[in-house]
Amino acid sequence: MNSAGIFDVVVVGGGPAGATAAHDLARQGRTVALLDKAGRIKPCGGAIPPRAIRDFDIPNHLIVARINAARMISPTDKEVDMPVENGFVGMVDRDVFDEFLRVRAAEAGAERLTGSFEAVEHDADGVTVVTWTPKGAPDGTAPLRLRTRCVIGADGARSQVGKQTVKGAEKIPCVFAYHEIVEAPKGDEIAKYDARRCDVVYNGRYSPDFYSWIFPHGDKISIGTGSAHKGFSLRGSVGELRAATGMDQLKTIRREGAPIPLKPLKKWDNGRDVVLAGDAAGVVAPASGEGIYYAMLCGRLAADAAAEFVATGDSRALATARKRFMKAHGRVFWILGIMQYFWYSSDKRREKFVKICQDKDVQRLTWESYMNKELVRRDPMAHVRIFFKDLAHLFGFARA
Repeated sequence: MNSAGIFDVVVVGGGPAGATAAHDLARQGRTVALLDKAGRIKPCGGAIPPRAIRDFDIPNHLIVARINAARMISPTDKEVDMPVENGFVGMVDRDVFDEFLRVRAAEAGAERLTGSFEAVEHDADGVTVVTWTPKGAPDGTAPLRLRTRCVIGADGARSQVGKQTVKGAEKIPCVFAYHEIVEAPKGDEIAKYDARRCDVVYNGRYSPDFYSWIFPHGDKISIGTGSAHKGFSLRGSVGELRAATGMDQLKTIRREGAPIPLKPLKKWDNGRDVVLAGDAAGVVAPASGEGIYYAMLCGRLAADAAAEFVATGDSRALATARKRFMKAHGRVFWILGIMQYFWYSSDKRREKFVKICQDKDVQRLTWESYMNKELVRRDPMAHVRIFFKDLAHLFGFARA
């Protein structure tokens, strides 16, 4: 902090968004505090595209598996393999990956603090204050205070920073995700398991409105599911999936659950001194549930917006984070939202969706867009062909 005891930015939350924001700000020479709870691991399939590895300098030792195919499994157990051409999907373990990002931020100059966020307040002189309680503090301990010019709220889907400061943040729609990390099988004891393939299960038995997954993580596996339906047993669903695939015999290492937002908030800043990032801003892709790359990009854009605000004092700079993100990815999120709303609504439609995944144009454009995080525009006729094939499935002209 400066001689007046004021940080340029306080980042609340040390996941991929918050840690990236803190790292970028520290490298720019800004004084930054990174406040994070210790010990929490987010339930996540752990997939990151090659672009994330390039853009954010992810070292190879964090990539615990390189996936070269996805298997889409329909409600009637029909299987469609989608090989990844000219690339791969990287898999990371969130406990190790997130900690690496936090350590990197601290090494760049961020002051790392471990504890719980309490509130955003303002002193009599107008300076913003973040109050927090250190981990392990006795009950009744008075919160500590961090004076700052700007706050980045990257504290997850149920963001307390957002709820306190940004109108509408409390209404963010979520899917609830749950997964179990288990030891990978030795040899071929699980017949259909492939350590280089992600299995994506579209079946109302395991999720009435989303999907379930089996994602390899080197010597471990993430087996999980998601649903927005209250009362649906996610843990029971994963137990059934493990039993159905023979993975109930594998040793369970840990279990994790959390809400996952599936729609970007309409506003990420409060017009004064706060901007949201990552899950707090709602940047998890609909339909796929992919979040790591988008969170890190959102953290970077929030850092840029905060730095501009600190340099100029113009609070309008805070809104640039959302504007830049939506310009780059808003159309993709809109398309994926429509896909999820329509194709995940019933097993009959899921069956047709998996059928569509057999199409080579669909496979190629899907992987190219995923790996590079850009809509593929150089082959317009492929998009036309997919459009008419989709219509055929929608109206029942194609066989399921």
